[in-house]
Amino acid sequence: MSKPVKLSNTSDYDAFLDKYDTFLIDCDGVIWLENTVIPNLREALSILRKKGKKLLFVSNNSAKSRRGYKKKFEKLNIEIYDGEIFGSAYASAYYLKNIVKFPSDKKVYVVGDVGITEELESEGIRYAGAAEDVKFDTSDWTLSSVKHDPEVGAVLCGFDININYLKYAKAYTYLHSNPECLFLLTNDDSTFPANGSIFPGGGAIAAPLITALGRNPDAVLGKPNKSMFDCIAQKLSLNPKRTCMIGDRLNTDILFGINGNLGTLLVLTGVTKEKDILAEDARIIPDYYISSFGDITALNTL
Repeated sequence: MSKPVKLSNTSDYDAFLDKYDTFLIDCDGVIWLENTVIPNLREALSILRKKGKKLLFVSNNSAKSRRGYKKKFEKLNIEIYDGEIFGSAYASAYYLKNIVKFPSDKKVYVVGDVGITEELESEGIRYAGAAEDVKFDTSDWTLSSVKHDPEVGAVLCGFDININYLKYAKAYTYLHSNPECLFLLTNDDSTFPANGSIFPGGGAIAAPLITALGRNPDAVLGKPNKSMFDCIAQKLSLNPKRTCMIGDRLNTDILFGINGNLGTLLVLTGVTKEKDILAEDARIIPDYYISSFGDITALNTL
């Protein structure tokens, strides 16, 4: 298997950028680390914009909607425009509305946060669960209150900081009692980085449902899955040969690019380290890698 090309000087950066018109860019680990912007990131994005490149920020984090992400970009003083954000919460809503043509007389049961419900609302899709099932009186609650709801046509599971047994019981009941009910995940990341550590991710939230049901999801809308790429490609009419995926994780970002026949650039400011891609047994190899996305600012000297 061929080794990735390391971008290390202005000639490398210039040749790399000339190959692509569109860049799909991960957020966590590439643009920022939690609430800290990667050094020289703003300047690097400005260089891409001045060169006429189309940017799309693609994230597996379903806790924020496009509106929520835009607020974070603005709070961190990062240039952002409408239509440049495509998170897994929006991908899920787009998939339901435009790919599977979710019936208007059905609703989605949500195991997740406000990012998901805001995106479902944006697509005119009815939903239940989420915040309404965060609190319940366990001393006065019995399983007899959880019943099949024929209006639920899909269960959508994402990262949920308020996960509880009631949500699991309802989601399981809707899926178990109706084999036609869609089982969707915003993403299946087992972990995510924060505060210099690693924590359980959306895939870990969904794992109990998968185990209890003995059933895999019908679709996973986050990277590296094709469902998310299909949504992006349909909405933006991408040319894969002139599109590059930039990310910090091999098994999500880079594999997503490989699955979509895109170019791939790995940055080393997040999860993956250089030794991971140079090891003899490395299985997921990016086309290019770079220490930090901010290093592209070397082009300012040209």
